[in-house]
Amino acid sequence: MKNFIITVILALFTHAFYAQNAFDKFDGQDDVTSVIVNKKMFDIMSKVKVDASDKETQQYMNLIKKLDNLKVFKTENPKVEAEMRVLAEKYIKTANLEELMRINDSGKNVKIYIKSTANDTNIKELFMFIDGSKNEETVLLSLTGNFDLNEIAVLTDKMKLPGGTDLKKASKGKK
Repeated sequence: MKNFIITVILALFTHAFYAQNAFDKFDGQDDVTSVIVNKKMFDIMSKVKVDASDKETQQYMNLIKKLDNLKVFKTENPKVEAEMRVLAEKYIKTANLEELMRINDSGKNVKIYIKSTANDTNIKELFMFIDGSKNEETVLLSLTGNFDLNEIAVLTDKMKLPGGTDLKKASKGKK
């Protein structure tokens, strides 16, 4: 029994460690543009005073209070694209993500996955992988926190996230 408990603890620890660091290998690599925003930055951003009559900005400020982490990695390097594809597929399988939608447009493949909370109304993680076509960037995006998918449209507008148009489609499609 003791061995079983130790095995379960190690498995959970390894999974948590993998989830936190799965894509960090792309940070600082040549040919990879990375944007990483941590909880502390979201906390600081949420304290900015805004005009109460600006509803869209208010929505944005309310959303960023709910976010923990944003990681975006972009590349046009075929070797790095292949690494991202393999790592994304592995992560999707091991992180118990639910497919939200897929889009195939002129060779550009967009896959959007979510991990919902227990009551299925809020999202704990939004994961998007854009497998670029010939002249498009490959993008890997992970957003964690505790937020409603319908709030994402505001975030994509304000932060100019890659794949924002596709995320808007997803937020309209999930009810």
